[in-house]
Amino acid sequence: MTAALEITRTELVVLDMAGTTVVDDGIVEQAFQRAAERTGVAERMPWDDALDYVRVTMGQSKIDVFTHLAGGDREAAARATAAFEGAYAEIVDEQGVTAIPGAADAIRELKDAGLSVVLTTGFAPVTRDALLDGLGWRGLVDLALSPVDAGRGRPAPDLVLTAVLRTGTSAVSAVAVVGDTVSDVESGRRAGAGFVAGVLTGAHDRDALTAAGADAVLADVAALRGALAERDLLPLVATT
Repeated sequence: MTAALEITRTELVVLDMAGTTVVDDGIVEQAFQRAAERTGVAERMPWDDALDYVRVTMGQSKIDVFTHLAGGDREAAARATAAFEGAYAEIVDEQGVTAIPGAADAIRELKDAGLSVVLTTGFAPVTRDALLDGLGWRGLVDLALSPVDAGRGRPAPDLVLTAVLRTGTSAVSAVAVVGDTVSDVESGRRAGAGFVAGVLTGAHDRDALTAAGADAVLADVAALRGALAERDLLPLVATT
């Protein structure tokens, strides 16, 4: 007789920021353009090629992206990354920051269902924290992580695994990872997360997210709780 497959219920949800829970509206590309103009980091390749690379690698650690654009020159990449972070902060000051519609309520629903929620990003802590402050989300989530907090940025599994360790989650199979980019999906897959979903509110489309290995592609993060419920992945006892 074949033993029944035991379901590992979700304990931790790891959510990306820009494009998944925070509206991007091209801010990353604008910040990249300002950084490139100020540092000349992308001069070794045609501008369109550099911009395409930024789009393809959306969600990855910015120092890694700029290292590629600088031809492996880590010092030039560090200068460009600092310029990018400064430019991003400028644009946020100019335009403000907006949550993806329904994102805050979705996070609260997940918390009410007994789940830990951690935000992750490819941004440096200074930019990450500026977004959290702008949204008033400091007390909304359990933790927010940048690559410097974990070791490597996406698509490496480090951010997800650090979230597991920092929240005391029992196993990586009890983690759901959600993001708008191929790098988010690949990071979740490499970490061994039990459920990995893409969302269509950011950089990459359904085909790209599916090809990267997403278990589901959702319209937005507000659909996550329902997707977990449909798969019987929510905790058995919800807290209020």
